Amino acid sequence: MKDDHGRQVTGRVRWRRFAVLAVPGFAATGALAVALAQGALAASFAVSGQEFKVAAKTLEGDGFAQYGSIDRNVRGKLLPVAVTAVKKAKITDLCQSVVTTLPGLGDISLRLSAGGGGKPVEAENLFLDATQLAGDASFKNIEIGRDASTLNKGPTSAQGLQDAFGQQADRVEMTNMRQVAWATNAGSFKLNGLNMKIGLGKSECF
Repeated sequence: MKDDHGRQVTGRVRWRRFAVLAVPGFAATGALAVALAQGALAASFAVSGQEFKVAAKTLEGDGFAQYGSIDRNVRGKLLPVAVTAVKKAKITDLCQSVVTTLPGLGDISLRLSAGGGGKPVEAENLFLDATQLAGDASFKNIEIGRDASTLNKGPTSAQGLQDAFGQQADRVEMTNMRQVAWATNAGSFKLNGLNMKIGLGKSECF
């Protein structure tokens, strides 16, 4: 690499570009530290010691917000999560599964399905506390990078910490959703065509 006068230079860092890339990472780390110090919680209850899987063919929702937060289990362990909040949602072909391993029995699977046959699951003030989320998503009037404490398009309480990263949109549409989560909260949750099964072995949604 050469400078403006043609002289050879090594080890140069483009500090302006570095700052643009690094600041969001530092801000997220700082926000997490504050959350840990204050014990900020996402779910309104102590979560179990097991994550569960959720899959859906489609999720359509009005009033979308997303931000980072913390769940806590009964042992006091703090669990970082990405909270996805939706005011009103319709979900087709919903599947939820969890696998528990017990001594002497091995794996036991609990699997729930609903929202098929043209009758979607309906939810209001839905909160999903996830560690992984995948699928194809589209948004209407999205705002990315908004201060999480000022989010106002999702449910009333869908706000994160001040200075932390947040995003929101008027509407969200997801297909082939795949999620690993610690908790789900909803003001109302209508499971049309509910079917629950429990049995030996692994039977997961994905």
